[in-house]
Amino acid sequence: MTEPGHRRWMSAGTAALAVWLGAAAPVGAQTITAQTIIAQTPSGDPSAGERVFRQCAACHTVEPDRHRAGPSLYGIFGQSAGAVEGFRYSRAMQEAEIVWDEETLTAYLTDPNGFLPGTTMRIALRNAEDAPDLIAYLRTLGAN
Repeated sequence: MTEPGHRRWMSAGTAALAVWLGAAAPVGAQTITAQTIIAQTPSGDPSAGERVFRQCAACHTVEPDRHRAGPSLYGIFGQSAGAVEGFRYSRAMQEAEIVWDEETLTAYLTDPNGFLPGTTMRIALRNAEDAPDLIAYLRTLGAN
């Protein structure tokens, strides 16, 4: 409980997401979660997301069962982390109880090791503002 005159601050991940969304203001008595922010964020543009994916293409494909240094991202949206057949995941990813959705993908794409310590993915999106577009593109790949 906060005392009068004191402000409750967002967690680091929520703060980063809030900055990314242009809402970086201290939170008073009401706590804003990443899920709330995501729910209020308009959907991204899949065409723009396909262009953003070029950053990822050195390590990932969007073709089923075709992996590079990272797993294929075909059908990733709505799937459990570490579940793509034929890819060898880090122990952290194998043990994670994560389902890939807007919230988890945004957090992971903008700060992979901060979101899931021990992951082998070390490269975050260059611009966090691109996450909604990339996620919209990933949603178009395979059955949800």
